[in-house]
Amino acid sequence: MADGGGRQRRAYIGSFTAAGGLGVLTAAVDEETGALALLSAVNTVADPSYLALSPAGDMLYAVSETAQGAVAAYRVKGDEPSLAGPLVPVGGSGPTHLSLFDGHVLTANYGSGSVSAVPVRHDGSLAPVSDVLSHEGAGPHTQRQQGPHAHHVQPDPSRRWAVSVDLGTDSVRVCALRNGALALHREVALRPGSGPRHLAFHPDGERAYVLNELTPTVTSCRWDAVKGALRPVGETPVLPDLPDGDAYPSGIVVSPDGRFVWTATRGQDVISVLVPGAADEGLRLAATVSCGGTWPRALALDPAGRFLYVANERSGNVTWFVVDPDTGVPQRGGSVRAPAASCVVLDQG
Repeated sequence: MADGGGRQRRAYIGSFTAAGGLGVLTAAVDEETGALALLSAVNTVADPSYLALSPAGDMLYAVSETAQGAVAAYRVKGDEPSLAGPLVPVGGSGPTHLSLFDGHVLTANYGSGSVSAVPVRHDGSLAPVSDVLSHEGAGPHTQRQQGPHAHHVQPDPSRRWAVSVDLGTDSVRVCALRNGALALHREVALRPGSGPRHLAFHPDGERAYVLNELTPTVTSCRWDAVKGALRPVGETPVLPDLPDGDAYPSGIVVSPDGRFVWTATRGQDVISVLVPGAADEGLRLAATVSCGGTWPRALALDPAGRFLYVANERSGNVTWFVVDPDTGVPQRGGSVRAPAASCVVLDQG
């Protein structure tokens, strides 16, 4: 919401500069319609493909998804974020995702199959990497699973654990972070060949949904925060029929009230609406709609769950949708141009 000075909520869009992206874009968010209006573009970091905001909204962190692998910190003031110090190497290649946890930025490094911990200083800038936890293993997909490929990492709702998803090993790892060091607590195997990509927790803190990239499904899980234990309970297709062509699920979000789950699937270029059942019943596919572009790479919700945003990488736009509060079905509102868009995050206002 606008503050006492009249500032609107902001959205930040990551992009692939190697594919013509403009770096990190800032947009104003219309709180009544969800519409985005672009304000600036900052092209100071190569391939800032995934972003995360600090809880206070005053710092923005971005991966640099390059072979060398780095993370950047931006100060958020006005309409154009500015770098807060030099890029920090993460000790891994191709970081695809990052999150904030216990005074650190964690990155999931797809190319090297590892997770890195980068300490955050008191002023929000970044210190050198404190630890890199390398994954081990492989999967049955001969082209995509020859080794580990960490794709996602985030804290669990209790903020006791860091949970990482590895596409190459068909597994989810639960880790502890102590004094800047990552320690593997538990590795949970998913169906071989599923290729898990991203994970989202239900707001009850007891359920988690793992979106699989190599098969268009979501694996529903029970989560025990005390034990740090994830237990798969079922798998649900995100498409009504087996696809004739490419189908690569990418992003997943859960509504703040836990009534709906949305996923994006590239190739089919759709958003799927899924409805959670009871705790151990998994999900039910309710509807699919066009993503409003091509190759939807990521989804984002506004804090109230009224608007859904889609970063369409290959069509170079971010589309916003109004969510039907009764059915969860997104209705297209409009879009803005964002070349090679890969991620959208919104501040809390």
